[in-house]
Amino acid sequence: MRTRTSLLVVAATLAVLTACTDAPTERDGTGQVPRSGSSEPTTPSSTETPQLKVETVAGGLSHGWDIGFLPDGKVLVSQRPARIALLSGSAPGATVTQVKADLSDVLVQGEGGLMGMVVHPDFAETRRFTTCQTHTENGEPNDIRLVTWRLAEDGRIATREKELLTGLPLNPSGRHSGCRPTLARDGALLVGTGDTARGDYPQDRTNLGGKVLRLDLETGEPKEDNPFIGSANERERYVYTYGHRNIQGVALRPDSDQVFTAEHGPSKNDEVNLLRAGENYGWDPAQGGTVDGYDESVEMTDLERFPDAVPAKWQTGDMTEAVCAAAFLEGDQWGALNGALVITALKGEKVVLLSLTEQGDVASVSVPKEFTDTFGRLRAARSGPDGALYLTTSNGTDDKLLRVTPA
Repeated sequence: MRTRTSLLVVAATLAVLTACTDAPTERDGTGQVPRSGSSEPTTPSSTETPQLKVETVAGGLSHGWDIGFLPDGKVLVSQRPARIALLSGSAPGATVTQVKADLSDVLVQGEGGLMGMVVHPDFAETRRFTTCQTHTENGEPNDIRLVTWRLAEDGRIATREKELLTGLPLNPSGRHSGCRPTLARDGALLVGTGDTARGDYPQDRTNLGGKVLRLDLETGEPKEDNPFIGSANERERYVYTYGHRNIQGVALRPDSDQVFTAEHGPSKNDEVNLLRAGENYGWDPAQGGTVDGYDESVEMTDLERFPDAVPAKWQTGDMTEAVCAAAFLEGDQWGALNGALVITALKGEKVVLLSLTEQGDVASVSVPKEFTDTFGRLRAARSGPDGALYLTTSNGTDDKLLRVTPA
């Protein structure tokens, strides 16, 4: 496990690497970070990435959205076109079985479908996992909801057990659906949601769109120490942070209570944020209700309208990579990359690695060359029980589960 001392060693190692590299190019993914006391951003240093080994665990998937590791070594992969795959293992050459499940009510449209997933910590006893999915009623778009399933002992059938949480807003086009669930250290379920391209949703704490939600994985109720638990509005009690655009990555930092999110920007400034309970992250395309519709010309973090909004820890700058999942590398086998935050990119078709200070600031950035012009769009990222990094491609045809280790 990474300790605070080893983190400082990592930072020092990356600083040495920085001195040996060329200046970053315009689209190398280095991005920018807020400069303390100024609205002008600064560019973080760029480092060389140690060589990585990328192997294909299995192909034949379609828009793999999330990855769940089972106690017996098998792997679940949720797929946006309302499919669940069970892989025989996490090593190259795994076989793929499509799990039978009643997903006929899932709206597969645009960015919507079967999305994020978590395997319950007590899966060995309960066989439960929970998915996030766009939902129809009588064939019509209705909401986004969290659904808990039970996987049969042979892995061939998943039976719906309960609707854990309903009422997350849904755009009929599927736009900005979110939706990434991740378990926090205290067992709470954190769920990053999208604003469904509605201008007034991100700043409305009584609406579950454009938020990070925090709830009990078993009951679906808001956690009793949530920042707005005393609200008279039931929905507001779920809100952990607000003022977000479209969160698709939520990652818990090892040996820490820090939680980071990856969030899509409009035409620039995809963001990585460090969560602070009860805080506003500054996205307001309704401009305080002064404009109708969805004005995407506003800043991702509008510090003029919201001086106390939380600035991003990293942004892509004057472009978008369509950042997606977030996960941490953990283990001495990663060397200088131990403790780095992994961000996948759909549009950018790359992986971005952020080295962080103990406070959660971005110290340096690297972009592994192994993914350049090789695998296309990259979506899911999860750290496996074996310490390897697992990624999915999201190209639509013969998508893959990839296993990444130090070379």
